[in-house]
Amino acid sequence: MEPQYLRRKTAGIYLRNKYGFGSEKSLAKLASVGGGPEFRKAGSAALYEPSKLDEWAVSKIGKPRRSTSDLSRT
Repeated sequence: MEPQYLRRKTAGIYLRNKYGFGSEKSLAKLASVGGGPEFRKAGSAALYEPSKLDEWAVSKIGKPRRSTSDLSRT
């Protein structure tokens, strides 16, 4: 099965709906400075695979915590 690609705006909506964070602007910034999800270019369009967005988003989510004091015990 061939991968489905999302344009940056749709990728931002996908992340926001599924994980509660991410936006078109944040993806554009990360594409420029690094640290964002893997993407491809088709002309001027940035294209993202949903599976790569998922991998990236999950890597940004911390471990489960029971209180804010757990943050100091990493």
